[in-house]
Amino acid sequence: MARFLLGLVVLFAVALAIESPKRTAAPAPIRFENVAERAGVRFTLENHPTAEKHIIETMPGGVAVFDYNNDGRPDLYFTNGAAAPSLVKGAGDRNRLFRNDGGWKFTDVTEEAGVAGHGYTNGVAAADYDNDGHVDLFVAGVLGNILYHNRGDGTFEDVTAKAGIRSDVWSIAAGWFDFDNDGLLDLFVVNYMKWTPAFNLYCGDPSRGLRLYCNPDRFEGLPNTLYRNRGDGTFEDVTARTGIGKHIGRGMSVAFNDYDGDGFLDVLVTNDKLPNFLFHNIHGERFEEVGLAAGVALLDSGRPISNMGVDFRDYDNDGRPDIAIVALANETFPLFHNDGAGMFRDTTYSSGLARATARHSGYCPALVDFNNDGYKDLFVSGGHVNDLIAETEPSRYKEPNMVFLNLGDGRFRDVSAGAGDGFAATARAHRGCAVADFDGDGRPDVVVTALGEPAELWRNTTAADARTVDVLLRGTRSNRDGIGAQVRVGSQVQMQSSAFGYASSSLGPLHFGGVRPGEQIEVRWPSGKTQRVPIAKPNGVQLVTEP
Repeated sequence: MARFLLGLVVLFAVALAIESPKRTAAPAPIRFENVAERAGVRFTLENHPTAEKHIIETMPGGVAVFDYNNDGRPDLYFTNGAAAPSLVKGAGDRNRLFRNDGGWKFTDVTEEAGVAGHGYTNGVAAADYDNDGHVDLFVAGVLGNILYHNRGDGTFEDVTAKAGIRSDVWSIAAGWFDFDNDGLLDLFVVNYMKWTPAFNLYCGDPSRGLRLYCNPDRFEGLPNTLYRNRGDGTFEDVTARTGIGKHIGRGMSVAFNDYDGDGFLDVLVTNDKLPNFLFHNIHGERFEEVGLAAGVALLDSGRPISNMGVDFRDYDNDGRPDIAIVALANETFPLFHNDGAGMFRDTTYSSGLARATARHSGYCPALVDFNNDGYKDLFVSGGHVNDLIAETEPSRYKEPNMVFLNLGDGRFRDVSAGAGDGFAATARAHRGCAVADFDGDGRPDVVVTALGEPAELWRNTTAADARTVDVLLRGTRSNRDGIGAQVRVGSQVQMQSSAFGYASSSLGPLHFGGVRPGEQIEVRWPSGKTQRVPIAKPNGVQLVTEP
């Protein structure tokens, strides 16, 4: 009870916090440049499309950003597909790890690191699950998952079997979080639906010879899976005990945050053509599914949509985490505002996103301050599920990525057309995305995958003259990565998490733009400890170690 009351006090204090900084000038235009080819990031996402239209072909593309060798530079890991329906990887289907050598130069170190993978892989989640100082990887796939333990010498070991991780359903995404606040990261695995290589139903219009990917309602859903970290390298399946297993969905992605400020991380799972799940964490012991009651299961229209990726962050600097989701054309990109007291409000229309996104399709959302004005903008990887959508409705399969400027008053404006040469012209079936400052210039960059086409590495070239700070957390009593820690700089609040967008993962320093003189860094660690430190080095990375 004391911890619950403390959480309410913290939430109330945040809600009454210093007023958000007022803009004194127009925000800087957001600009990007694709530097993947010259940076050496040469990767093509192989989804192996077939005439039989196996639905797994539409879903790969997760990407992770993390520092695998502790050199201070964010590296890249791409998941990849395999032949369908055999699920056997060929020579060109390897998952790929690229080492960041600095100066926008990357080296493919997949073979020496031992992370080429096997099977048809979808998502990835990066975190140091054993607190040994080296970031590990979980890879989610079709009827096969992989847990890679980072040995710390540049190589990884496949420890899936001995860790107790099962791999017998279609897992599409995953995320690490400490649900019981014991200092050990637990694993949440998002499962999509029941599919086997033998499934061969004809969907579409046989009279026209038009075969399409089957709608998800042709398949049975699945519960998600929760593994508790025992601390000895093994995991216990607590799906049933915690209440997660009672809820059947068609999970697409996952995000974590403490939406009600009680000190325990909650879980948002997007579901394809089903209501979303919001699992409220009850004191680290069990979860209660409250999506409908909290207002995030459905849009105000009341109909389920094709919920894809999700980001769970505070977009309006009121101290409470909000929820951004992306979907397909004619569905809009949902935005839910956290009004406090455990309730969310559908602000898709009032934010301007309904009108701006109604004709678009997307997979991966990212709430990030790209122009360093102190407000998180919205990036979305563009693309539809159905490669023949133009044959059945006025929509596009391949789309450019999109970026929406946060106007600071609860509204967003589509600024994709002015986001740089090639940005609005690069139409592809984009999928996963991840964000990091790859060159350390204080501007967040974006990496994006696309079915059957080269990955894109969008260098942020925005001409923004603003103070920034990137907060790198190191837990001592909490988990090493500080996942679950709430960080506040001025009116901006962020939570450290590696789960990101669509089946992707971004683990690194938390970026704060528009930092004003005199502002401090305040951290509320998962252990319950609150820490305040001055900003020692504006416009750089600042390490904050848990006391």
